[in-house]
Amino acid sequence: MGRPSLEVGTYGAIRFLERKAGYIARTLFRDYDGRTKPVERSGKTKGQAERNLKRALKERAGAEGDGVTSESRLREVAELWMSDVQREIAAGRKSPGTGNTYQSILDRYVLPGLGELRVREATVARIDRFLGALTSSVGVPTAKTARSVVSGLMGYAARHDATDLNPVRDTRPLGEGRKGGPRALTMEERQRWLALLEADEKAVRWDLPDLCRFMMATGVRIGEALALYWEDVDFERATVEIRYTVQRIKGEGLVRRSTKTAAGERLLRVPTWAVDMLRERYAGVQCDVQPVFPAVNDGLRDPSNTNRVLREARGSDEFSWVTSHVFRKTAATILDDAGLSARMIADQLGHAQPSMTQDVYLGRKLVNPEAAAALEDVLSKKSG
Repeated sequence: MGRPSLEVGTYGAIRFLERKAGYIARTLFRDYDGRTKPVERSGKTKGQAERNLKRALKERAGAEGDGVTSESRLREVAELWMSDVQREIAAGRKSPGTGNTYQSILDRYVLPGLGELRVREATVARIDRFLGALTSSVGVPTAKTARSVVSGLMGYAARHDATDLNPVRDTRPLGEGRKGGPRALTMEERQRWLALLEADEKAVRWDLPDLCRFMMATGVRIGEALALYWEDVDFERATVEIRYTVQRIKGEGLVRRSTKTAAGERLLRVPTWAVDMLRERYAGVQCDVQPVFPAVNDGLRDPSNTNRVLREARGSDEFSWVTSHVFRKTAATILDDAGLSARMIADQLGHAQPSMTQDVYLGRKLVNPEAAAALEDVLSKKSG
């Protein structure tokens, strides 16, 4: 009976040959093309020759699978996976904000909870218990992000043959039960909301009234609104061109980045009342290469800090449920009530598919006069 063949990526017994200059360590390595090849390294001593040989074998194994095996700890896999994520960010396929979020969740929850497990030990039951405990301690939204992170690094391990499957897929769904439909501000609520902001000195100082008006007039995200420069506004055509979003990048500060995909790039017709508001703000502006909604120093404004002030202004009573995303939902609801098709609303919001206006982005950069017409009455009684 013949000797059993080596597993791919493994090596056999190490043998030594003594020479005048030292020793040669030699073995057989089964490469990733299935062929078994001799590998040898030399050293002044037997131990040095063995170490040099093992280093060379490790490099060969790493060339195919980054050295990830079923014995690798999740902490090690996470580091390799995050390097992969950073390459995706550099290629423009993921946003820097996504990378920052993943790293934060890794450091705060995933590595402390699962980091010392080996890949083979990361079973469905263990990951399910971890996610359940995380849901109880910090809530469903954070647990869902952690689930995505664990799924990403286990998927990386699966792609490198360290595991046969991604166990995260078989964990229980995370949720809070049946959810109601998206809630938007009614006409009366819009008016009371703006009155509340106008009466709040800090909200006025942070320019929240006009910012909220603009988001309701266009349906843009808060990062997109804060990234808008005057050079993107065409008063004659009554349009704004959405091309960027504001993000805080570690080591860089606030930066104006292209929208996550071409989907978010779009040209929007603006209702006349919003054009008038923009004209008033433009009076006295010396340079078009600056934000429409700037910080105190005329630079970019941090979306997170702006959201914090918005939360302070809304209080804990009538508008405790209002977030910056509610203005986007409000614009979508107005357009829906006006009878616009799901495709037209998706174009306005920068969604690739109508189902996302109900998860992937595609901006067609089409001017839609009907959308602007429907939003004309966003702050008047006419729209009902």
